[in-house]
Amino acid sequence: MATDIKDTVQAVDAAAVMRLLPSRPRLLALGEPTHGEDALLDLRNAVFRQLVEQEGYRTIAIESDCVMGLLVDDYVTTGAGTLDDVMAQGISHGWGASAANRDLVRWMRDHNVRADEDGCGASERLRFAGFDGPLEITHAASPRQALTALHGYLAPRVDAELLPCTPDTLDRLLGADDRWTDPAVMMEPALSVGRTVEADRLRLLADEMLALLDQQAPHLLATTSPDAFERARLYGRTAAGLLRYHHGMADTSPARLTRLVSVRDQMMAQNLLALAERGPALVHAQNAHLQRAKSSMRMGGARLEWWSAGALVSTRLGAEYAFVATALGTIRHRGVDTPPPTTLEGLLYALPQDRCVIDAPRLAATLDTPPPAPRVSPWYGYAPLDPAHLADIDGIVFVRDVPQR
Repeated sequence: MATDIKDTVQAVDAAAVMRLLPSRPRLLALGEPTHGEDALLDLRNAVFRQLVEQEGYRTIAIESDCVMGLLVDDYVTTGAGTLDDVMAQGISHGWGASAANRDLVRWMRDHNVRADEDGCGASERLRFAGFDGPLEITHAASPRQALTALHGYLAPRVDAELLPCTPDTLDRLLGADDRWTDPAVMMEPALSVGRTVEADRLRLLADEMLALLDQQAPHLLATTSPDAFERARLYGRTAAGLLRYHHGMADTSPARLTRLVSVRDQMMAQNLLALAERGPALVHAQNAHLQRAKSSMRMGGARLEWWSAGALVSTRLGAEYAFVATALGTIRHRGVDTPPPTTLEGLLYALPQDRCVIDAPRLAATLDTPPPAPRVSPWYGYAPLDPAHLADIDGIVFVRDVPQR
């Protein structure tokens, strides 16, 4: 390793992050190597607040159900509901219980209240978004909510003869929701309803309604709010994605799991691109969902490889997409102890700073050949940073030790 690694190191703040980039990107993504550690989320919150206040970002998106997230956005923008309710019902994967996520939502609402009191326009208000699909590890949601919401938006606004179906038809084809959400399907594809005649018909109807939404866009945008139209687009994307995911759940080929993780990240990418249309957004998720390099993981004894949401979005946005990964030294309460000195995390752990921002491409240029060995995690919930990906990362936030909270 060259001796100038310290020249790549800066304090952790928004200014340091922005100095890594040639200009303000439309989507600025911060990844994390593990979920559920509020110490990392507290750091995310601090950096995101600075980026909002100093760089004009107005949307914050996290790895959470995009439909559920509408409840949080309503609370943040209008005060609808209560903080307790939106944290319980508006954030998926159980992450609404996180104190750091609660602090983020509370701060966003307080920011908007102050903006309204100061007479600021809507452009100063913060918006919240989930950008994951309605998916959990064990199951996927029924497409009912997304399909019926899309139909409910179109029905009173377009000629009835243009609609491809009635609400009763949707209800009959959907059947009971527990057929779609049965967790046993994850291990037994034959139990899935994703390739039934009814599911195939629903996929066609979702496509027809999405096409109608596009065809009627001038009228719909003239007669409803832009937010209402964008929500209808979200429902349409989600319905189509869920039906595609359920189709994959019924797959019995060796490619089944690869198809599922690919569909999930495709759904994420579509949501992120829609957010980018609205204006500059900050994004937070697991590193593997945001990186430009091909993602991989082991699941069910097989190695899966797929293109992440970040890779898909970067292909579309180019320099308008930026990715800063988080790397860490220890999570001792999870059995992740001091990293070996021959690994990338081991090299960073030798730095004197507890937390720092590192120019990843410059760091890559300082490393000897061969590069550091990949770190092997003793805990399944933590994914070390792959040294081979350094050149495709704009920056690294390094946290030396993650304390238990």
